[in-house]
Amino acid sequence: MELHNLQPNTPRKYGKRVGRGGKRGTTSGKGTKGQKSRAGAGVKPGFRGGDNRLWQLFPKQRGASKKPGSNRPHRKHRFYQLRHDKSAVINLDVLNQFAEGTLVTPELLLEKGVIINTDKGVKILSDGNLNRKLEFKGFDFSASAKEKIIAAGGSISS
Repeated sequence: MELHNLQPNTPRKYGKRVGRGGKRGTTSGKGTKGQKSRAGAGVKPGFRGGDNRLWQLFPKQRGASKKPGSNRPHRKHRFYQLRHDKSAVINLDVLNQFAEGTLVTPELLLEKGVIINTDKGVKILSDGNLNRKLEFKGFDFSASAKEKIIAAGGSISS
């Protein structure tokens, strides 16, 4: 036995060749008419019959432009809203990490890494409970957060 005499155990199976005449009748297994019955035809992935592709319906990423090296933002989509004027927010339960009697300021929170920036101000919300007496200076508060701080024995100065 030599290499050219070797045979596989199972015969090869070839894919069905559609649309070349023969015993399948006139349409040769491709149905009648339409884009997919023609020679060389096919529909690209994501094509929805002339309608917008799915990814074209959503807002574009801001800052990216078609021109290389350009940082001009795209026109905003009609449903896309950006809110630039919101202050940083933290909840009361985050403030339990400070020692009793500490004067808490936005600068201290920035130093500890609790917030990223203080440009637009910092607002304290009432989620969670405050277990320590703390002094607060330079914050905005929700009404329920003020109540919880005073109930815990803390103080608020402007």
